[in-house]
Amino acid sequence: MNLKVPDYILSIQPYSPGKPLEELEREYGISDSIKLASNENPLGPSPRAVEAIKGAIENLNRYPDAGGHDLTKKISESLGIGQENIVLGNGSDEIIGMLTRALIQAGDEVIMPWPSFLIYDIMVRSVGAIPVYVPLNSLSIDLNSMQSRITPKTRMIFLCNPNNPTGTVFSKTDLETFLESIPEVVVVVDEAYIEFVRDKECARSIDYINADVAIVTLRTFSKAYGLAGLRIGYGIMPQEIADLINRIRLPFNANSLAQVAAIAAIEDKKFLQKTVDLVQEGLDFLYDSLERLGIKYFPSQANFFLINVKKNADEIFEKMLRQGVIVRSMTSYGYPNYIRINVGLYNENVRFINALEKVLCNLSLSQ
Repeated sequence: MNLKVPDYILSIQPYSPGKPLEELEREYGISDSIKLASNENPLGPSPRAVEAIKGAIENLNRYPDAGGHDLTKKISESLGIGQENIVLGNGSDEIIGMLTRALIQAGDEVIMPWPSFLIYDIMVRSVGAIPVYVPLNSLSIDLNSMQSRITPKTRMIFLCNPNNPTGTVFSKTDLETFLESIPEVVVVVDEAYIEFVRDKECARSIDYINADVAIVTLRTFSKAYGLAGLRIGYGIMPQEIADLINRIRLPFNANSLAQVAAIAAIEDKKFLQKTVDLVQEGLDFLYDSLERLGIKYFPSQANFFLINVKKNADEIFEKMLRQGVIVRSMTSYGYPNYIRINVGLYNENVRFINALEKVLCNLSLSQ
């Protein structure tokens, strides 16, 4: 076909989420594998969310509430923010896409840390805008360097707190200093993993919704709340921006099962705490185990962390897969000797440690 495709679309590298667990098992002839590659909740969804879904199934012939009134009301009450400041999305990814379409034009510049969540790059390029990458400093977002890259063409800045894939955070003081130093641009702060943070000095961007600089906070139900399969997230933003986003938001973008499940998940505070406790205990166990083996890791404020395997990460991924353990190679993020794993159940964490020790030992013996 003779398709006339814009160069900025051709410049996009497709996002690679990895193969489904079942397909990998068939391909490699393995079974009973564990997946520690996608930062998912190992406990699954809240039982109350599951019951809410069951109760809503009989109404699937009806369209969902287009405005998500009940869910936005629940979020509003939970966070103490105005309902008019909340926009629902088919995952927070969709909010990113709507922000770029509504607020950015071809040729505009958008500053983002590198490495970070790959969807920022994809959505910015999809509207013909120019991503401006600012390298991390010791795996952390360098707000000073980001400020120095602002030009008259800058329209938006993406921040990720905790950052994916490094799990590092910036503090309230650092964010406040940054906001005071920048001109009138839109700052988007992705807080997909904020529920897992232990650092009490970590910034939470919803505290600055009334700041002079326009701040948009992204949140999701995919991680701590265990609803990744339903694709439900939201943005918190000044009403002026919310009104613009709602002009282009597709009708019924948040499905009915996702909405009722998210409401129930917010209400199930015990399950959320159980998840957070499991993750933090799992991190401590994994850190201790890696220290015992003399393997370099990088502490994280999220439910995942990086490990320096000092080998080809793609090769480690393959060999771990043959042990029935799925991890994430960081080669596409610019770290060819790092893997990323998320915390699993206790027995999954033990299995990961045993598999990694075996794989690294076999590689050392073969060299």
